[in-house]
Amino acid sequence: MQLPTIPNKLPTFSRFNRLSKKHKMTAAGATAATALVLTVAGLEATAGAGSATAAGDPTGFAVSTGEHVKSIDVATGVASPRVVHDFAQPKQDAADATHKKAAAGDTADKKAAAAKKKAAERKAEAAASERAREKAAANRSTKRTAVVRHAAKAEALAPRAAAKSYSNNLDGWIRQSLDIMHSKGIPGSYSGIHRNIMRESSGNPQAINLWDINAKNGIPSKGLLQVINPTFDRYHVAGTSWNIYNPVANITAACNYAADRYGSMDNVNSAY
Repeated sequence: MQLPTIPNKLPTFSRFNRLSKKHKMTAAGATAATALVLTVAGLEATAGAGSATAAGDPTGFAVSTGEHVKSIDVATGVASPRVVHDFAQPKQDAADATHKKAAAGDTADKKAAAAKKKAAERKAEAAASERAREKAAANRSTKRTAVVRHAAKAEALAPRAAAKSYSNNLDGWIRQSLDIMHSKGIPGSYSGIHRNIMRESSGNPQAINLWDINAKNGIPSKGLLQVINPTFDRYHVAGTSWNIYNPVANITAACNYAADRYGSMDNVNSAY
């Protein structure tokens, strides 16, 4: 920067007052120029003294580069708002970053706590559900045990029905066969069974036919209702004897066959 020329001697105050208006203006300009030179010189000296200061130190000035000088009020020495802002901004940025980091940490902690609480609630619900299922199962078991015990007690206290007895003759055989048939759902009546027995064997449980076609084929008819062995085996009724000559077994098997083929022994009026 080129500085103005400083006069060798400035006028005194009394002499200044005696100067003409034109000369006063010239003297004032010289005085102002002198003040400017002194100010700039002072700034240059300060810059020189602070040349070893770091470039970012606000106490150092570089007139040649214009750093900070244009942001300092020379009269008052107060830094401009821009200089204050530039100096304080890194600290503010660091504080903001710390605040954001703390806020992020708080958010993560809250999320983790919420997740932990939700997991604990799910675990508690599962445990409560399991306890409820176990309690319900225990209640069902208790009820079943109570029902079984009640049934057993009732059965023990109930009077036992006397076993039904049948006479060992044609009447007794027919009546016993009818009771078995009715328990199995096989139709037939006393009169229908008796009529066919009298025609087939005259009431002889050991009767056997050795002259008809079945006999010629090697499978003679046997018993009260003259049943061949294949028919007896096929229509045998559970709970009766497997002996074809047994009167009750013979009657029930024959009636079972007649029900399958004719609807009932009552519908049979001839050889069947």
